[in-house]
Amino acid sequence: MSTDTSGIINPPEDAYALVLDALRTSLPPGFEEATLNGMLTFVVPLSKYPAGYHCTPGKPLPFISVAARASGISLYHLGLYSMPELLEWFTSEYPKHSRRKLDMGKGCVRFRKQDEIPVQLIQELAARVSPDEWVGHYEHVLKR
Repeated sequence: MSTDTSGIINPPEDAYALVLDALRTSLPPGFEEATLNGMLTFVVPLSKYPAGYHCTPGKPLPFISVAARASGISLYHLGLYSMPELLEWFTSEYPKHSRRKLDMGKGCVRFRKQDEIPVQLIQELAARVSPDEWVGHYEHVLKR
């Protein structure tokens, strides 16, 4: 796996650490940390899912990535991108956890300031999908 960190701006250490800690303490067992595409990524390891990521054979299946950008912290959650029910849950819960407007792309949630990071919501989001559920969903979507 690549450990290249080009393109990543040094984040405000405490904001980056806050998001990573929320994920590390909440993800179900079986995910592992890796560096993919210059980001810290929580993956289903090849030991659990040997088929890996179809776009990059030989790489583990990515699930959630965290990156520091010049504008703040970005959380890339592939489940939000591909699981409509998870996206619906997240977007309905977000206003209960933050006064700020949700800044989101297809699967990327952006946080501009540390005080706007909804840690509890990130923990709940991380805990909602197990590695086995992610692999099952991934295979279902891939075979469409």
